[in-house]
Amino acid sequence: MELVVGRVAKSHGVRGELVVEVRTDEPELRFAPGVTLRGRMPKSASTRDYTVKSAREHSGRLLVFVDGVDDRTAADALRGLLFVVDSESLPPSEDDDAFYDHELEGLRVELTDGTVVGEVSEVLHSAAGELLSVRAADDGREILVPFVTAIVPTVSLADGLVVITPPEGLLDPE
Repeated sequence: MELVVGRVAKSHGVRGELVVEVRTDEPELRFAPGVTLRGRMPKSASTRDYTVKSAREHSGRLLVFVDGVDDRTAADALRGLLFVVDSESLPPSEDDDAFYDHELEGLRVELTDGTVVGEVSEVLHSAAGELLSVRAADDGREILVPFVTAIVPTVSLADGLVVITPPEGLLDPE
């Protein structure tokens, strides 16, 4: 299974620099000079390797130069490109409260009383924090659950379970 570690948002300047939205806790390792990244466009199965020439932080994003992308036109052509790694190649997390997105996707979501809410379909990363996109068991609608301890007190990978204590109204259909 692939894990996205970054997404090209746009080009930066005229020399081929890429603005990358980081989706990894270790950007200094994943985007280090000399590292080869596998890139693929969304909804495409084909990939291409890109070797990092340099990377620097800028306004909460990463500015990255890769070999073979030397001007704005080439950089613009990569808008939307996903940098991916194989999830099997990742070491297990040493933090009991840290999870890879792919570990959470597919887990059953229940209330503290055992009532089934649905299943985690995706983990969304926003400026405000992470959200669990939960497909409701009763009608299939999407419920966005803030992934914070106050609302998600329990995650058990062994049991395939996420327990939530939602604030009033969070689970109500709109």
